[in-house]
Amino acid sequence: MPFKKTDYRNEKLQQADGSKGSSPAVSFFKFRSRGRNAGDFIFQNITRIFALLLLSFVLVMVFEMVRQSIPSINKFGWGFITSQSWDPVQDHYGALPFIFGTLYSSLIALLIALPLSVGIAIFLSEFAPKWLEQPMSLLVELLAAIPSIVYGLFGMFVMTPWLRKTVEPFLGDHFGFIFLFKGPPYGLGMLAAALILTVMILPIITSISRDIMKAIPDTQREAAFALGATKWEVVKVVLTGAKSGILGATLLGLGRAVGETMAVTMVIGNRPDISFSLFEPGHTMASVLANEFTEATSDLYISSLIEIALLLFVMTVILNAIARLIVWSVTKKYNRA
Repeated sequence: MPFKKTDYRNEKLQQADGSKGSSPAVSFFKFRSRGRNAGDFIFQNITRIFALLLLSFVLVMVFEMVRQSIPSINKFGWGFITSQSWDPVQDHYGALPFIFGTLYSSLIALLIALPLSVGIAIFLSEFAPKWLEQPMSLLVELLAAIPSIVYGLFGMFVMTPWLRKTVEPFLGDHFGFIFLFKGPPYGLGMLAAALILTVMILPIITSISRDIMKAIPDTQREAAFALGATKWEVVKVVLTGAKSGILGATLLGLGRAVGETMAVTMVIGNRPDISFSLFEPGHTMASVLANEFTEATSDLYISSLIEIALLLFVMTVILNAIARLIVWSVTKKYNRA
């Protein structure tokens, strides 16, 4: 029977398994022989610990918000969400004006930003030449990196005076019969907040929508051209394939708008009222936390503010989770194609 090197190696391994007090070198050799590398094993578990630490941090944060919101939850119950009263003197609190202001300003910003963002994304992915596409794409992504306080200062010292002196008087004179444009031109208000949010979420929706359109295979464009389609018809084919991804990008932009704090706080006027007029001041969940947390004196006051933070956290997580799931599913679909 011919001698085989593999048989000799297996025999040595069996002897090592049966021997007592194996040396560290033999143990390491056994570890390697079972398909495991010590360095890989250590690195894998270290990264697992990092991931668990992040998850633990989020869970602890949620637990603390829930725990400190219990006094407000016990006193107001579901009425906290539906009540319009916010009276620190009487120690009675309701979050409806802030929920309304958050959703209303974000939706107005979304209505303005969505067509602009999709138009820019179409130009960058379908029409722009290579020498122009890269600089413009970089510029769009840089807009997303500008700190919100810079946007807030721009809104307060540049945009707000322009709205008060030019835009709002014009809208009031010509479209004052519409409920959106009723009231005196304060400058500070929902319109200013919506416009500043538009500028802030536009690069997010644009960059993600462009990436989604780029992910659609060129074979679809070529097939449309082969059937005699015009450039606009090809764009419609691309938009049809990218509509779910654009929806996800829109929800991501909405999540950014809902959670924005400083820029909105500086231009929205900070008045806890519910009004559909874009000229009227308002309040958001993030801005009331920024404005009043340091002034809160009673325990119930602090608990009510923390409950608002909990509601904002839940709203933002849901929106971002839905958006990420949609974008991931669309990208995975076209990567397989």
